[in-house]
Amino acid sequence: MALLKIARMGHPVLRAKAEPVRDPADPEIRRLAADMIDTMLDAPGVGLAAPQVHQGLRIIVIRVPADRSGGESVPDTVLINPEIEPLGDEMELGWEGCLSIPGLRGLVPRHSRIRYRGIGADGEPVEREAEGFHARVVQHEVDHLDGVLYIDRIPDLRLLAFNEESHHIAAALAAQQEG
Repeated sequence: MALLKIARMGHPVLRAKAEPVRDPADPEIRRLAADMIDTMLDAPGVGLAAPQVHQGLRIIVIRVPADRSGGESVPDTVLINPEIEPLGDEMELGWEGCLSIPGLRGLVPRHSRIRYRGIGADGEPVEREAEGFHARVVQHEVDHLDGVLYIDRIPDLRLLAFNEESHHIAAALAAQQEG
């Protein structure tokens, strides 16, 4: 497998709408998905979309470790031509970062629960419900397929910070909730 170059914010591939994959069984698509998993793990990250590796195709890969999701572990998963359906109106504000925007993270509202579907690397349909961090990762990666970055969803740019400074925002929000 190969490690792929990750596009950074400002590159036009990250703002373009990705094209559907016509033949999910194509060996080149499977090779790309495998390389994306290797790249995601090397970065390290929990998700990666094809536009982030300069490929304008509707493919995402995710891996959600149990320690990041409150106990639910999601193994390496490939979703080709993924679709998301919100399950309810409840939204959660949570921290997000991005391999294409290194060094920053921000508080982003996302649907608390979703159903997602797509085609797996084996060519079989995948359908699953997700909540919490798992749901956040899928929504973040699918946004990349539509040219949307997490910073576009931050309701107030005062909620965007460098990783090492984000604890100040968390402390201020905690103080607001107490008072």
